[in-house]
Amino acid sequence: MLAVEHLFLWFLFYSFLGWVYESILVSVQERRFVNRGFLNGPLCPIYGTGAVLASLLLGGLSGHPVLLFLVSALGASVLEYATSWAMERLFHARWWDYTDFRFNLNGRICLLGAVVFGLGGVVIVRVIQPQVEYWTGLMPLPVVHWLSVVCLLLLIIDLTVTVAGIAHFDDSLAAFTDIVQGYAAKAGDHWQWGRDALRGRIHDWAESSQEMLSGLHDVATLMLNEQQRRMIESFPHLKSVNYERVLETIRELLRRD
Repeated sequence: MLAVEHLFLWFLFYSFLGWVYESILVSVQERRFVNRGFLNGPLCPIYGTGAVLASLLLGGLSGHPVLLFLVSALGASVLEYATSWAMERLFHARWWDYTDFRFNLNGRICLLGAVVFGLGGVVIVRVIQPQVEYWTGLMPLPVVHWLSVVCLLLLIIDLTVTVAGIAHFDDSLAAFTDIVQGYAAKAGDHWQWGRDALRGRIHDWAESSQEMLSGLHDVATLMLNEQQRRMIESFPHLKSVNYERVLETIRELLRRD
């Protein structure tokens, strides 16, 4: 039982480090703070999963850094590809897209990411994990137990709230589409979707643009729940399989809030 609890604490630690890395990276790219995480809490579970697997399976390669790098890069790429595929099937959306990166595979993984994760695997196995094992080994057993129990409960609650909130993401986008198209039809117009189309509309609206923008923003806020809006903010490259242009429009609306 103690070994399992230690593994769980390692998972939380590396998930938090992954969240810090992702949040800094995306915040710099977007020039604003981005709470980069699938969950509400400061965790990126894919990083925790990958790091724990690397620590368990690749410890024997610690003395062979080149081989450790190659295996880490390959393993992380397989995990990232599988996660991207599974989440797209579950939620009908792509949470990240490397299409614009050279040497990518279906936009789910890319060579640059593999290199970064390969280097990360070397650092984790050779440098970070020995320290993590040392310090968790010093923690009193009651602390390990209750910390694991409390964190597990919080994680389950967070995961439940998150999944419940985004489970009907496609339905929300469809509802937003119907309402906006309905308003446009009543006005004898046909709505064009996409970021550039919205910017063109704003230019044409001139002085009335703020009122129109406010109305569209209110519709988006009404149709999308808090978790769905958070996902759009946290994942700037989030793409909907069925409503990509609609999602572009909503993202632009939310940025103008």
